[in-house]
Amino acid sequence: MNRKLTTTRESQLKLNQDTLRFFTETIDAGRISPLAFFEAGDSCYKNERFYWQNADKTLTLVGLGHATVLTSNGRKNRFAHISTEWNKLRVALIKEEKDMEPVLFGGFSFDPENRTESEWSNFPSAHFVVPSFQLMIKNGKTSISINYITESGNAVEEFDRLRDERDRLIHIAQVEEFGPMAKPEVLSVEELEKEHYYDTVADVTKKINAGEAEKVVIARSVKLHFENEVTAVTALHHISNEQQESYHFGMQKEDSLFFGATPERLVEIENGRAYSACVAGSIRRGKTATEDRLLGEELLEDRKNREEHQYVVNMISHVFETYCTDISIPKMPKLMKIRDIQHLFTPVEGRLVQGIDIFSLVEALHPTPALGGVPTDVSLEIIRQEEGMDRGYYAAPIGWTDTAGNGEFAVAIRSALLQNNEAYLYAGGGIVADSEPDKEYEETWVKFRPVLRALGGKLNG
Repeated sequence: MNRKLTTTRESQLKLNQDTLRFFTETIDAGRISPLAFFEAGDSCYKNERFYWQNADKTLTLVGLGHATVLTSNGRKNRFAHISTEWNKLRVALIKEEKDMEPVLFGGFSFDPENRTESEWSNFPSAHFVVPSFQLMIKNGKTSISINYITESGNAVEEFDRLRDERDRLIHIAQVEEFGPMAKPEVLSVEELEKEHYYDTVADVTKKINAGEAEKVVIARSVKLHFENEVTAVTALHHISNEQQESYHFGMQKEDSLFFGATPERLVEIENGRAYSACVAGSIRRGKTATEDRLLGEELLEDRKNREEHQYVVNMISHVFETYCTDISIPKMPKLMKIRDIQHLFTPVEGRLVQGIDIFSLVEALHPTPALGGVPTDVSLEIIRQEEGMDRGYYAAPIGWTDTAGNGEFAVAIRSALLQNNEAYLYAGGGIVADSEPDKEYEETWVKFRPVLRALGGKLNG
């Protein structure tokens, strides 16, 4: 491996002035398991790791360590704040043609107005990181980058130390054996505020029938207790293996791992084109192919689910009409089938207007009617009054962007917050005028199932 610094990079590293500089260096890494690289960071970067894989498996990202952290506790300007701080770093970037674009990865909380004391107390309303060591597998090619951000002069020595550390991490990932990981042993599944959930669905249905809103999404949570501490790599291994059709994500902060397997893209930007997905309305999978087909047909013809879906289509279409040109939206939804559930699905795409970045679209799209309700402001206020919990980053945007302006955010559903030997799982559903508490309750169990099973639990309720 060539360890010699290029003349340009060496001269920039030796600058003796207080100038912000963002260095990156990329090498080809051959074949490395992304989870092995993630696990290689366990001893030194246990609480500074992330994992991402898109739904079609053309992109996998792993980040170890923090070159920098961008956060916001703001209620109104958090999207703009992260965008502004990221742009300062983008301008300071020093890279060569062969180097990968550095990535910023993180997420936003569902509702920064929610101040309920909860398991999410260590998470700000926005949390993003540039990793010190960035693995990217794109279209089958594996690369690893060092990212280094500094204002100090003569940073050659520190950059060389990062190169040594990169080589150490690669060696661990390539040669150390990570054996088969058994699923955790679940001691108990605790339903949190079950009766409150039933009462809330009934109350919200009354409010909708009284004309206060058209739709409100109400969520609930369950808490798993394990015999032993569950490692991050175990959780990611099982959720990735079992939910092949979904986005896989994991973000560690302090002693917590927020992870999941979501079917729902919020927005993707690639070479100036923006893509989103309207996903709302759901039904279980059938036990046979025939039953599965009949259930899918039932979903396509169900008035309640079609109305729920159309709310999302209308809202996302409006956002794209505001921020994009050359828009394409099919007139009828189709079925998205994943392991445990079927959804109504309508793709949307358009060409991004100049000057608009991914954070502008994320802000405009969050929360969609599939996660908040209709009208948005009214439904959010009802959620604050009625739901009785802090969603944290559940049902909120999580994803990445790079220094070229590309990126992708998913909606963090089918997710859990893992803390040592406990995990909080979250699921919700859209409440409309004819909703029935028993049916809504049963639907949440279908949505709990992917993460519950990955963590060794069995379907209850």
